[in-house]
Amino acid sequence: MPAPLNERVRKRRDALRAAGLRPIQIWVPDTRRAGFAEECRRQARIVAAADAADADLDAFLDAALADMDPAGEA
Repeated sequence: MPAPLNERVRKRRDALRAAGLRPIQIWVPDTRRAGFAEECRRQARIVAAADAADADLDAFLDAALADMDPAGEA
């Protein structure tokens, strides 16, 4: 008979702790919540408008990309 669920969970957590990890709890946005998608669109529009208004942004991003590529090929 397989080990009870709580015993398997305890063993797994003990193994993770032995590997140097620790459990944490994080809160993230609920993507199922009403209005979530519209809020994403609203924020995306704000960012897009800010990007469009920044004439130097494209040059900066191109330079950053070229800096990441050792051969200088973007």
